[in-house]
Amino acid sequence: MPRHDADTHRLLYTPAEAAALLALRESWLRRKAGRREIPCTFLGKHLRFSSDDLTSIAQTGARPARSTRPPARHTKSFRN
Repeated sequence: MPRHDADTHRLLYTPAEAAALLALRESWLRRKAGRREIPCTFLGKHLRFSSDDLTSIAQTGARPARSTRPPARHTKSFRN
């Protein structure tokens, strides 16, 4: 029988655990969740995050890569 890792089948994460997984400050997660700006679960007064919540938070913060090409420089041309 295959061994199941407890963390891969976890239902909910505490704010501290979620912050560590997302490499964010716990205070940021708590503030955004309190304002209902990010997906989360409240069990009574206890804040928790599901794996789907964490995925959604990470995807919401994703931004397209910027071009690595330096901006074009305008040069003055002198015509004779």
